[in-house]
Formats: sequence, structure tokens, C-alpha cells
Amino acid sequence: MSIPELGAAADWVLWRAFVPRWSYLPLSGDGAARYGGRWNAVGQPCLYAACEMSTAWAEYNQGLTQHPALIARLEVFGARLFDLTEPENLATIGLTMAIHETAWRLESDAGRLPPTHRLAARLQAATWDGVVYPSFMSPGGRCVALWRWNEAHAPRVHVIDPEQRLPRTPDSWPPRG
Repeated sequence: MSIPELGAAADWVLWRAFVPRWSYLPLSGDGAARYGGRWNAVGQPCLYAACEMSTAWAEYNQGLTQHPALIARLEVFGARLFDLTEPENLATIGLTMAIHETAWRLESDAGRLPPTHRLAARLQAATWDGVVYPSFMSPGGRCVALWRWNEAHAPRVHVIDPEQRLPRTPDSWPPRG
């Protein structure tokens, strides 16, 4: 089935939990590019965030040991996100909510293209900026994966830091040793 045409661009307030060492790069998608993610293949930057602060925390820790995290509030302007939390939206592209149960990491590690990556490629080709999807770790929570941001013809994303507390360089962290 074909991908629907782009919907109207919308503004979002999102929450992002990430490793404190990278506090000077709060809008980087490099970690996702390095390791891959549910909605991006290795090599492709992706900005993962959540619609609720509690969901950002739950997704960051993945139910494991509670690791230190930096949680930042993001404002997103003009994003065209395909909402995968609605069964009727999935039906329009020939899928069901079962897409969210994909063991994407196992598929990827086995050298197979996960269905989530296949869908992401289809949506990107249709120029969607990202997806809204249900949280795996926080029932009822929603997450966002952005494939494009802060470049030409892409949504604008800003981290909210009114007192300029985030560092601008990695110098705030001692060398690893």
C-alpha cells in the first residue's frame, strides 16, 4: 500500500533523556546513528524523544538499572510526523499494531532488515520527518523519532535552556581513563 501524503506540520513539546556526558550536544542523533534504533538503521542519525517526561525516563533506562540521565525539554516546530499510535493510520499503509512488537534489534543483528526500518525508509521517501509511536517501556506513553531536523526544509528543534546551563563543549567532562 502507498504512504499517505504529508499531513499538516505541527509543533510539539517533547522530552529527551540522554547520557550526561553528551550534555553539550542535546540535539545530536549520533548515538542512534552509531548503534541503530527501532526507527533508524546504523549510520542514520535519529533524534529520539518522548511526549511525556516519565516516558523519556522509562525509555532511557529500558527497565534496567537506573542510570544517570540528563532530561531536556525540546520544542519542535513544523514537524510532519506519521502517527503510528492510531490503528487506522497503520491500516492505511497495510500494517497493524503488531509492527510495534517487532524485535528489531534481533532482526538487525541477524543481518535482516527489521520491518520498522523498512517502514521508516518508506515514510522517509515520502518526505515524512518522523513518526510518533507507542512507548515500549511506559504503557500509554508516546515517543517520537525524527529523521530530519534543523536543516533546510526540516522541522526546527530547540532545547529549552533559559539559564544557559548546558555546556557548549565537552570540556566540562574529564577525559576518560
